[in-house]
Amino acid sequence: MKKYVALSLSIVLLSLQASCQSNEKNKKEETKLQKELKPVQVPAKDGYEFAYFASGCFWCVEAVYESVKGVKESVSGYSGGNTNNPTYEASNTGLTGHAEAVEIMYDPTVVSFASLVEVYFGSQNISQINGQGPDHGSQYRSIIFYQNTEQKKIIDNKIAALEKELGKGKVAAQVLPFQKFWVAEEYHQNYERLHPNHPYIQNVSIPRLNRFKAKFPELLKEGGGH
Repeated sequence: MKKYVALSLSIVLLSLQASCQSNEKNKKEETKLQKELKPVQVPAKDGYEFAYFASGCFWCVEAVYESVKGVKESVSGYSGGNTNNPTYEASNTGLTGHAEAVEIMYDPTVVSFASLVEVYFGSQNISQINGQGPDHGSQYRSIIFYQNTEQKKIIDNKIAALEKELGKGKVAAQVLPFQKFWVAEEYHQNYERLHPNHPYIQNVSIPRLNRFKAKFPELLKEGGGH
């Protein structure tokens, strides 16, 4: 029994060590990109600003942000890679460098970028590397994009607070300078709302959305939906 416990403990420790090493690799890669690339600032449109996030399947993330008051629109797409005109099929190979991402069009007088960052970290498993839930691979990795130094400061402060609470190395998300967002194929847009009976939506997207709603009722649109 003692040998079994010791073996189990060793496996857990090795897993935690591998997780920390993977997070350190992510941090080194993002530092390199931050030094090489300047963030692109997306201009506001009709008073609305834009923000970009990747956190697993974009069907799930799009639905979460659609439920937030002040968000006018959430669009599924791809970002974070170096391939032009990525497709869903190409992205799923993990070879494009892109992750499934969302573009958030929001009213800054109603919801702040800082609140969108709270939504981001509060609606995912922050320590899961290269995926969320059942979705695994670099195309599902978590990335939070910044467009200027103010946004980066907000993100860095939030991550510092989380890692003070949970432990250094716990936050798996990369922090990258935003470059470009590629809109995904039409059939991916509003997928959760248009396909409520799809098995993935029933078993993954809706439970994730409901967990978020229960956690942040004060951020929800009237009626709690989208």
